[in-house]
Amino acid sequence: MATTTPGETASRRVPEHVHRRRWAILSVLMLSLLIVVLDNSILNVAMKTIATPAPTGLGATQSELEWAINSYTLVFAGLLFTAGLLGDRLGRKKVLLFGLAVFGAGSVLAAVAGSPAELVAFRAVMGLGGAFVMPATLAILMNVFERDEQPRAIGIWAGGVGLAIAIGPIAGGLLLDHFWWGSVFLVNVPIVLIALVAMVFLVPDSKDPSPGRLDPVGVLLSVVGLVLLVYGIIRGGQLADFTDPQVLAASLGGLAVLTGFVLHQKHSDHPSIDIGYFRKPAFSAAVAAIALVFFALMGVTFFIVFYVQSVRGYTPLQAGLLILPLAAAQMIFSPRARHVVDRFGARAVCTVGMLLVAVTMTGMLLLDTDTPIWVLEVLFFIQGTGMAHIMPPVTVSIMQSLPREKAGSGSALNNTFRQVGGTLGVAVLGSLLSTTYRNGIQGTLDDLPGVPAAARHAAGESIEATLGLADRMGPAGRELVGAARDAFVHAMHVTALGSAGTALVGAVVVAAFLPGKMAPAPRAAEPQEERKAGARR
Repeated sequence: MATTTPGETASRRVPEHVHRRRWAILSVLMLSLLIVVLDNSILNVAMKTIATPAPTGLGATQSELEWAINSYTLVFAGLLFTAGLLGDRLGRKKVLLFGLAVFGAGSVLAAVAGSPAELVAFRAVMGLGGAFVMPATLAILMNVFERDEQPRAIGIWAGGVGLAIAIGPIAGGLLLDHFWWGSVFLVNVPIVLIALVAMVFLVPDSKDPSPGRLDPVGVLLSVVGLVLLVYGIIRGGQLADFTDPQVLAASLGGLAVLTGFVLHQKHSDHPSIDIGYFRKPAFSAAVAAIALVFFALMGVTFFIVFYVQSVRGYTPLQAGLLILPLAAAQMIFSPRARHVVDRFGARAVCTVGMLLVAVTMTGMLLLDTDTPIWVLEVLFFIQGTGMAHIMPPVTVSIMQSLPREKAGSGSALNNTFRQVGGTLGVAVLGSLLSTTYRNGIQGTLDDLPGVPAAARHAAGESIEATLGLADRMGPAGRELVGAARDAFVHAMHVTALGSAGTALVGAVVVAAFLPGKMAPAPRAAEPQEERKAGARR
């Protein structure tokens, strides 16, 4: 009888009937992932339409538009960790089905919202559903693929994000060209229904067989801490002032509660998450890399929408098509990233990926009011290539650092750091963009004759607000249009440099702490006859 190492024995843990349909299961999981990512990318394209007065839009103000995004983010980020824990305890399939149903219901309600306040509330419902979807998809993936196939599956899963990035803006542009603004939410419903049916028949359930006692104190501390921290970050970005007492109270309060959460986990005999995992340099560097790269990218995503539509004059559909190179690069290279990692190691690959992101951020300085648009397309493709060589390796590093039974909480940690990093990026870099823009346009606004001070102040909030004032001024506002575009491009350049600096910090972190090239792990040699015998048993 052939002997096997403990590692080989442990790796053969997927039942034969699940192993046979693992790729079909991955397809269903990617469909679930698709609607969550697609919804946010669609909303970016639709923001300008929703800001238009009724009946075309809802007449949402800049603040109301921000909260339509932030209400989702606040609930989503605050509940991610709890949703992952519940998936491990109750069953990931059950949690995923619940999340999809809630997300679908929230989409219907958002589509028929009659006011900006209703839209904000229903987006929060969608955030609740999304929080239960995201951790479960990756956790189920880790439980239907053997360890040696997990990097490939995670690469395809990450490529699905690129697909959603591509589909979202294009679908949003097409819908807005032919239907009312609510169609960008209603499009989620048929996808949710298909995913629910496919999941019931194809996806197996899994959970931690020995979850231990529930940790209600830890769960409460994690929710309160994350909600306070994310709210403080969002509010600081809105006020463009992170020293405001309200912002400091929420942010510092959130950090204090999360510190209490960590201390509670260290001394609890039934912790929600083993804090000891953060002592592993590879694990800590991976979650830091995710937070930093999304900090850098989300700020740029925020301003690119306005650069393409408000400065360059492209329609929502055209703006969606312009994002295709970013998505195409991720779809092409994410599933293949594992081969590069096998050859050069995660440290070298992720460091180069971070440097590519930093280079493309710096390359945004080439963009002006009349720069050939192919320059942006090249930057997007290189940026997508960098992302494709960051996300799969660091996700593999996080997920394989944890036992398979804790896949839900591991996936939740991965998504929590990504969400908090992205939220911080939008808040900090968005604040930098707004402040720099206001400083650049204020002199021109102050020189406008016959415009009340309150109107001048409101017009300095964003390029859309300035262009709205210029439109109301008629022919006299033409000069203001040019000044607004110039001021926005300058603000965009300053913000891009901030993103580039963040990506460089990420490159230093992964170069210092991620593992280098590792010796190939012994592959479990499982003859086909043995699999068949297992199936007969």
